[in-house]
Amino acid sequence: MTDSPRLTPVQWTVCVIASIGFAFDIYELLMLPLILRPALLELSGVTPADPAFAFWRGILFFVPAFFGGLFGLWGGYLTDKLGRRRVLTWSILLYAFSAFAAGLSTNIYTLLFFRCTTFAGVCVEFVAAVAWLAELFPDPKQRERVLGYTQFFSSLGGLMVAFVNHWLVAHAASLPAGWLSFLGEIDPSNLPWRYTLMSGILPALPLIVIRPFLPESPAWQARKLAGTLKRPSIAELFSPELKRTTVVTTLMFACSYGAAFGALQQSPQIAPAVPEVRDRIAQATEGKAPPEAKGVAGRVVQDASARFVKMQEYGGLAGRLLLAVIVTLIASQRNLLRVFLLPGLLLAPLTFGWAFARSESLWSLGLFLFGLFTVGQFSFWGNYLPRVFPMHLRGTGESFAANIGGRILGTSFALVTSLLSTRLPGDSDPQKMALAAAIVGTFVYVANLVLVCWLPQPSREELPD
Repeated sequence: MTDSPRLTPVQWTVCVIASIGFAFDIYELLMLPLILRPALLELSGVTPADPAFAFWRGILFFVPAFFGGLFGLWGGYLTDKLGRRRVLTWSILLYAFSAFAAGLSTNIYTLLFFRCTTFAGVCVEFVAAVAWLAELFPDPKQRERVLGYTQFFSSLGGLMVAFVNHWLVAHAASLPAGWLSFLGEIDPSNLPWRYTLMSGILPALPLIVIRPFLPESPAWQARKLAGTLKRPSIAELFSPELKRTTVVTTLMFACSYGAAFGALQQSPQIAPAVPEVRDRIAQATEGKAPPEAKGVAGRVVQDASARFVKMQEYGGLAGRLLLAVIVTLIASQRNLLRVFLLPGLLLAPLTFGWAFARSESLWSLGLFLFGLFTVGQFSFWGNYLPRVFPMHLRGTGESFAANIGGRILGTSFALVTSLLSTRLPGDSDPQKMALAAAIVGTFVYVANLVLVCWLPQPSREELPD
């Protein structure tokens, strides 16, 4: 039993808003794997067999992440300077309205621009929310549980977008298109990817209502009012006391994101290579003219992709829940992370190098398990980072690890996977993508297992001042 204090109504409100933020930042990010293929086919005019397709696929994964990482680093600085609540609120509004605007894109460059601003909001939101929650709960065990269970909603967001996209694909013919006439003539098969993007505006609605009732971090506000809050500095992250922490967490965060973006999030691109999906495409397009066959095949792939993403997000939910349950049971942070790293290393080559080509059921099981051990790591970092950076550097330090490491270096593995696939043997682009994902996924897991040996253990349970 625990004797931690009960949550107050204000704390519950903060947890709700943070959970919405966590859910929808992943909701926004996981839109791209689901909508990428149909969006590229409509906006770029290239086909999957064209090298330009692989180029734009990599660009849309990497450039928004790079932009978001740079903006997120600045956002972490502002979180320490201006406060957790204010930065969190504006970051959620930024990514919500950017996602809606992306759904109205008329060319690939507009889509790229609004994906960049969406990513910027997401990158800032994570850092502000983690710092805000950590400082709102001074009791160490209660803080660990709150951070663990609120981050659980991140994977719920991934599951939500998979269900939304799946429903939109299934009801494409009945989706309203008249109000989009200013975009020109739109094929009904292209409406699902647009509506999937536009659904990202949803978190802005409750936030606008609740925002006036949200408190600032009590610890940060007290320091600010007393004039004792030190000025945040990126250079201080590389002081002798923090240099090892900054470098190791940044590289390890990059590897965690590398497994997600370089392998897990490529499942929609691999879907056409799964035997049962290939058979459904052949049956659905038999006897149809090329233009009609293209649309039918696209819907089959979108439907399969949504189901595969749901499986990996079910795994992600299980991984985040596992972390929330065991985070207070394993004292060593290195051993806690190894619980996720060792199985993930075995699953990377099995899932992406073998299971996808055997059967849909094996592929789905592999995605579930790989999602469990990969996504569970993100909740680990949300719990760990506030414990190793002092208050005046908490947002800045978290932001450096999460954004320079995760969002820039880590997501660049999506580009690596895409470009690597063009140089590998295989009968089709999806098969090559699977092999590339197996190679990249295995590499980043090996790297993280080496780096974890240097991960600093927090000196105490309480947050450093």
